[in-house]
Amino acid sequence: MSEPVRLIKKYPNRRLYDTKTSAYITLGDVKELVLKFEPFKVLDAKSGEDLTRSILLQIILEEETGGVPLFSCELLSGFIRFYGSTSQSMLGKFLENNMKTFVDFQQKVQEQSRSLYGGSDTASVQADFWNQFLTFQQPAMQNMMTAYMDQSKKMFQSMQDQLQSQTRTMFGGLGTPDVPEKK
Repeated sequence: MSEPVRLIKKYPNRRLYDTKTSAYITLGDVKELVLKFEPFKVLDAKSGEDLTRSILLQIILEEETGGVPLFSCELLSGFIRFYGSTSQSMLGKFLENNMKTFVDFQQKVQEQSRSLYGGSDTASVQADFWNQFLTFQQPAMQNMMTAYMDQSKKMFQSMQDQLQSQTRTMFGGLGTPDVPEKK
């Protein structure tokens, strides 16, 4: 049986209250829940509104400003440009799926390095492996995205051609009005 989702209430004074432990907690404590893969939900104590995403974004913001950032300015600018575009939901799913694949792959590498090296100095072995993997992965991802974009362009062009053909067929019997030629 799965563990119930841990409920955390956020009060107007910006304090977080963990209903499981009956104690106030910090964003650092919430980060620990994330790291331990413990399911939780943060709700506004007054309105009941789900604030989980905003709390997770606060944690990311603290991490980004407090040390070595994960996201470059160029990447963040790219994210901002996707908001409101037709590709917004596609990007979200793409990132979510790739993050899951990345985490699954990382876990397998950790398991294999533990079995090969018996737990000694696996961090440097993993770092070397990830550098090699990402060096290979970036061009592969670019090629995949280029192929996807080319395919999307062809599909869009095909849809436009088909729509024009159907329009001509539908309105072809009406004839065209005499339009004077330009001199």
